[in-house]
Amino acid sequence: MRAIKNRLYEHVARIGKALASPKRLELIELLCQGEKAVEALATQAGMTVKLASAHLKELRAARLVQTRKDGRHVLYRLASTGVADLWVTLRAAAEEHLVELQVALSGLVAQGAELEGVDRKSILKRAAAGEVLVLDVRPADEYAAAHLPHARSLPVEALKKRLAELPQGVPVVAYCRGPFCLMARDAVALLRQRGYSAFHLSDGVAEWRARGLPVES
Repeated sequence: MRAIKNRLYEHVARIGKALASPKRLELIELLCQGEKAVEALATQAGMTVKLASAHLKELRAARLVQTRKDGRHVLYRLASTGVADLWVTLRAAAEEHLVELQVALSGLVAQGAELEGVDRKSILKRAAAGEVLVLDVRPADEYAAAHLPHARSLPVEALKKRLAELPQGVPVVAYCRGPFCLMARDAVALLRQRGYSAFHLSDGVAEWRARGLPVES
């Protein structure tokens, strides 16, 4: 009986082992945004293709990611939305218990720019009514894969050139890949410099879905 129990825990430990790498966690966060080629994952995670492939191999061995062929490219995706939920839960637990992480996060967003204490459902209602503009500043392919309802796609690298497209006098709520992503922070800083009322939403698509809220694709 003890041998059986040991095997059960060993199987669960495979998931823990696969997640016990900062870079593999970052790859999971990137895959929460949608299916990606290994070359794109390597670039966005700041590593070589060879190293990214090695990390993805570990995630695949733990059945956390799946692959498919697209011509000469291998595309990776999360095995299920449950993997995204696991990442959100793990990150939230770390934020709750690790003071070091709390301090690091507090320095990411300028004071007053974080959208706090606002009911997410009220954001949806106000966005649907045109009372607030929800801005998705991730790359366009990530927006196409999944995005918040009523959100408008405007990648952060194009924001400066396309500011004239944004309506004046409407508050802007910008989001990207989640609390660790810096694109929304940069977008809010730029918008505020140009006179817009702008706020940073720490949720990404994975966090939004984990709250039981709808996403669109």
